[in-house]
Amino acid sequence: MSLVGKKAPSFKAGAVINGGQVIADFSLDQFIGDKYVLFFFYPKDFTFVCPTELHAFQSRLEEFKSRGCEVVACSTDTEESHWGWLQMEKKQGGIQGVTYPIVADTSKTISMNYGVLAGDYDYNDEGQTVATGPMIAFRGLFLIDKKGIVMHQLVNFFPLGRNVDEALRMVDALKHFDENGEVCPADWSQGKDAMKATRDGVNNYLATH
Repeated sequence: MSLVGKKAPSFKAGAVINGGQVIADFSLDQFIGDKYVLFFFYPKDFTFVCPTELHAFQSRLEEFKSRGCEVVACSTDTEESHWGWLQMEKKQGGIQGVTYPIVADTSKTISMNYGVLAGDYDYNDEGQTVATGPMIAFRGLFLIDKKGIVMHQLVNFFPLGRNVDEALRMVDALKHFDENGEVCPADWSQGKDAMKATRDGVNNYLATH
């Protein structure tokens, strides 16, 4: 399922912000009209590849913020699990020092609505609801513009970690497009020449956004 070009699914859920503050009703809607959002999912707390990604995004957090982009993470773990992991030092496998919000998708509905839930619900012969997979999130990443539209989507299987440089490049490309009305060709990076939009679809987008 691709969400590119569509409104990012809205939600309200518990989250841990600022490295340890638990809140009940976190929503990406707070950023509409003001910020880009890089919203990424990871499979589970207290695992191996996941902390490397969360620390990698934290180490570049100011670079995202300088571009007007907020970073938000999400997994199907609870707020309490997120909070506990945030108390563990990096050398022990923890994510202490991560300050961007981490959403608790305990109902699995956020992951499901974004198309990254590994598994589904079915019914057994007794009519009971059963899970058909691990019911955790793939490594999904969504770049959302200031109008709340998904502009970039990437989904990796569990063993494959993501590239923060590439995520920053995509933010740069979106920002350049918004500010200059130019499209970004293959291997484009900030400072390189872009191209004037000529295709009808891009021109229509420019005319209506």
